[in-house]
Amino acid sequence: MPDAPPASPILTFHRLIEQARPPMRADRSAIGTLPTRAFRYCEAVTTATAFGWYVFPPIGLTLMWDGSQVFWTYDGAEHDGWIPLNGSAQFPYFAQAFDAAAPDHVKGFSPPFLSALREPGVVQIWSGLIARTAPGWGLLVRGPVNLPRGHYELYEGIIETDRWFGPLFSNIRLTKTDVQVRLEPDYPIFQVVPLPRSLYGDETMQSVKIVPALADLTEDDWADYEDTVVRPNVDPNRQRGAYAMRTRKRRKGEAPHAVMAGPDED
Repeated sequence: MPDAPPASPILTFHRLIEQARPPMRADRSAIGTLPTRAFRYCEAVTTATAFGWYVFPPIGLTLMWDGSQVFWTYDGAEHDGWIPLNGSAQFPYFAQAFDAAAPDHVKGFSPPFLSALREPGVVQIWSGLIARTAPGWGLLVRGPVNLPRGHYELYEGIIETDRWFGPLFSNIRLTKTDVQVRLEPDYPIFQVVPLPRSLYGDETMQSVKIVPALADLTEDDWADYEDTVVRPNVDPNRQRGAYAMRTRKRRKGEAPHAVMAGPDED
């Protein structure tokens, strides 16, 4: 488990680009995009959807990849047309603001806003934030859970933000050429989740057992399967949303009722 419980917050966001929208706790409804039935009955989906914090682009921007070169433009750009992304680009006017605030020995080292990586169509984008976690905690950076996105994918990563105090960024891969990819400043570009280091360490990841065959299930396994799958499907008075209700009670420390239905109930 992590070091002793922190006296300070587990996760702290530092906003360097003041125009950036502050991070927001992820929403169980995926900002209203989940189907109503999933939002009402599928606790597994809503729990995963709300697991973490939304992080937003610091400005509205559009990317396009022609198969060899990435181009971009942004809201309020002084010149019309596409800007070739050759190497890295600074957030508009941020370098000056950074140098005005930074100590002398740090001036000139403002983080780039966008960087074209060597891999075709891959762009690194900075959120305008730095994140710091309590000792023993890291930060999972991933795509927004259960939120639709078009013509790009995000690489996932785990950053040891208790030791590394640098820009909070993600790498996105444009998946279709000659298509404009719009990133809105009020629509999450990625989702971050603080994790105790023990959760993703080798000791935890290697603590796995595989039961190789159906014949190897025990009597207890079959009894649990009957409770979870069989009884709800033969019960004419099946209670819809029972899994969600039991899970919420368990989080509150209340005694759960008998099993009635599974995590994806309709």
